[in-house]
Amino acid sequence: MLNRWVVMPTCLPLVIRRCHTCASERFRADGRFRVNANHKLIDAWLLVLCTTCGETAKLTVLERVNVRSVRPELLDRLHDNDPRLAAELFQDPAVRRRNRIALDWEDAWRLDTGGSDHLEREVLDVSVRFAARIPVRPVRLIAEGCGLSRAEVERLITAGKVVAAVRLNGRLSGDFTFMLKR
Repeated sequence: MLNRWVVMPTCLPLVIRRCHTCASERFRADGRFRVNANHKLIDAWLLVLCTTCGETAKLTVLERVNVRSVRPELLDRLHDNDPRLAAELFQDPAVRRRNRIALDWEDAWRLDTGGSDHLEREVLDVSVRFAARIPVRPVRLIAEGCGLSRAEVERLITAGKVVAAVRLNGRLSGDFTFMLKR
C-alpha cells in the first residue's frame, strides 16, 4: 500500500539578505505590502523586517508598471495585504532573483505522514509530495517520518534498504517516491 506524505509550509520562511543597519542576514515577512502609484505607473513592494534591529526593507514586486496591465485581483490582494500572496511571491524564482534574496525554511515547514500506522510495516512504499518548493534533504524526511535517526537512515541507504529514483543525499524540493525495506 502506498503511503502519502506531504511536506507543507507552516509559516512564511525567513528572507536571507544583509541588513544595511545592523549587518544581520535574516528578515521576516508578515505579508504586508506597500503600493505607490505615480500617474499611470505603479510600484509595489513586499515589506520585510530585520529580525535583529526591526529595520524595514522592501522587496520589489512591481516596478514602474502601467496600472492597466496589472490584474485587478492582484491589485486587490496587494491592497488587502494578503499573506498568501507573499507566500506565492516567495515561490517565484524571478522575484527572488530580482531582489537577490534566498529563503531560510528552517522551522517553517512540517511533514504530514497521515498517522503512525506505517511504522510497523516490513516494506514501506511512500510517495512524498511538496505543497510548496521547500528544499529539504530526503534523509531528514525519511528519518522524521519513520522515527529513525539520520545516521540510521544513512546506514539503510548504504545497505540498499532504502531505494529511490532520486538522489537521497542532496536537497530536493520536488515530489519523489521511495521504498524502505526493514
